[in-house]
Amino acid sequence: MKMKRFFGLFMLIVMAAACNSGRPSGTKALAVKPVKVESADCQRGIDQCAALWRAEDGTQADFEAFVKEWLAPTPEARYVLFEKISRALEIFSTQANQLTIELGRPTVLAEGEPGEIDYLLSSYDATAHLSDDLFANKLAFITVLNFPHYTLEEKNQLGPGWDRLQWAYARLGDQFTERVPASVSQAMTAARSAAEAYVDTYNIKMGHLLTEEGERLFPEDMSLLSHWNLRDELKSNYADVPHANEKQEMIYRVMERIVTQEIPAAVVNNPEYDWAPYSNRTWKDGKEVSLPAEGDVRYSHILNQYHTYQELDRWCPSMPTAIVRNFEGSIEMGDREVEELFIRFITSDQVRRVGALIAERLGRGLRPYDIWYDGFKSRSAISEDKLTAETRRRYPDAEAFHRDMPRMLRNLGFDPAEAQFLADHIVVESARGSGHAWECVGRTESARLRTRIGAEGMDYKGYNIAVHEFGHNVEQVTDLYHIDYYPLAGVPNTAITESMAFLFQVRDLQLLGYGRQEIDANATLDIFWGMYEIMGVSLVDMYTWRWLYGHPQATASELRDAVLSVARDVWNKYYEPVLGTHDSPLLAIYSHMLDYPMYLPNYPIGHIVHYQLEEHLAKSADDAAFATELQRIYRQGRLTPQCWMQGAVGAPISVDPILAAVSRILSGE
Repeated sequence: MKMKRFFGLFMLIVMAAACNSGRPSGTKALAVKPVKVESADCQRGIDQCAALWRAEDGTQADFEAFVKEWLAPTPEARYVLFEKISRALEIFSTQANQLTIELGRPTVLAEGEPGEIDYLLSSYDATAHLSDDLFANKLAFITVLNFPHYTLEEKNQLGPGWDRLQWAYARLGDQFTERVPASVSQAMTAARSAAEAYVDTYNIKMGHLLTEEGERLFPEDMSLLSHWNLRDELKSNYADVPHANEKQEMIYRVMERIVTQEIPAAVVNNPEYDWAPYSNRTWKDGKEVSLPAEGDVRYSHILNQYHTYQELDRWCPSMPTAIVRNFEGSIEMGDREVEELFIRFITSDQVRRVGALIAERLGRGLRPYDIWYDGFKSRSAISEDKLTAETRRRYPDAEAFHRDMPRMLRNLGFDPAEAQFLADHIVVESARGSGHAWECVGRTESARLRTRIGAEGMDYKGYNIAVHEFGHNVEQVTDLYHIDYYPLAGVPNTAITESMAFLFQVRDLQLLGYGRQEIDANATLDIFWGMYEIMGVSLVDMYTWRWLYGHPQATASELRDAVLSVARDVWNKYYEPVLGTHDSPLLAIYSHMLDYPMYLPNYPIGHIVHYQLEEHLAKSADDAAFATELQRIYRQGRLTPQCWMQGAVGAPISVDPILAAVSRILSGE
């Protein structure tokens, strides 16, 4: 399960939002002095232009002439500029997105084995020079001059009083807040591409895992991607299947070996060796062999990305770290605000009480992997084999899933015409990795659902992930093609697009014909327990990056040790009291820590938003009303998260609704 991807000029803010200087920190004074005018709004744009202006852009006289020529004299002239600049940005973004899609096909789609040249081409960043070009030809300056940037605090304060056009103007003002050299952008893309390639090929050959007695618990041909498929296989064994708990214990041990990097490097994605993860012994052709451990390869990918962000930091004095840019710039919630939200939840008495309920249901003491307890879902009573037989019958290939999309949307209450429109703007492709949703950024292209499909068809695990990504795609098409102003296309942050994906994913059985799924007590407890799990994972990710900024000269092996220490500390403080096992490093298993640093907090925020949306949507009288209200909510577009939530459900982002609901459930109300 991967994130929604943001490409094109419109998402430069993700990389370095709200950096307000065109020079690295520590350089000399401004190249020009701002021109003074009476209008405060105009002065804001002039001041921001001056802060970005460099000597190579012109002299003081050139700057003053530029302001005189390009400052829109009337609201009507400003609107004309807005429309033309918006259209240009959409064209730039669309073309860059198409280049990225086509060059990346060999590495992300299941279309033969990619070669080194494919990985090289896929790392190309079509937008790397675009910012430089648009500052050079002055389009960026024209945009800043007439559509200045507002801080997150200002947006949250002023936004409730803005109309749609004012919001669109403000979002246009977010596009040129920094001047990052192309070489820095390219280095970031290359580091991320290398991490993605590592993650997307990190398969464990389950049929070659051995117990200490030499027994094989998994099918010969089972190959599971870390961590997504390993986690989902573990979850599937909460059903009544042979050797269920033995399988869970073995997967947990595999995960520990991956996190600690004790796993033999040669067993990854390689069926030539048998491996006993408990003793860490290996065999080839029945003969025991000694293989070197992976060491610190996993953590070198985090470190490589950190070094590229260090270089970016120099160009963003007002948001001088990746932490600030990620939370205040991209998520648009401060990291301390997010941390407090998570800790309030995971230290709640409700967590302890739900943990006790799970232990009672399982009839045993809890183990660390019970953070993925799956018994609150109705599908846990349905065997994995039965569900897989059904999904393989329905979806032998990607095209079959695509053909069924209109029916699935009608099942959720979408009007037939809208269901067909949405399906017509989504392309389904067979993925090399676990799958992801790739957004459409221009109104001439389709969103893409990349999903993993085996030779026998789509198994249930793949189907569940595909439904999640389908939810992303529906949101992506809805808030692009049905938005009033292009700068408002999308949602406030990736956490909120995750909430749309969760809305679909929890209805996966409904889409298979098992009856309408609503947020009842079981579903509420399932969301609640999922939030508990992913909040701990997210804190490990966040604390890892705080450690990196405190230890800028760290080596990969030092980072490995630090991550293990962080993961164990978070576990001991917030999870051992509920799940037991001192010093478990399990919370460091998530692959997004490697290829998308600090993306993980989007998931728990998405769960919080998801539950608030579910409570709100439960008021809908029928499926048609559900779909209509869902579309209204997503057509709000890119407001700030708190303004968006107020418009969606009439309340801010909060864990209080689900904590209160769980208290009622546990009390039998």
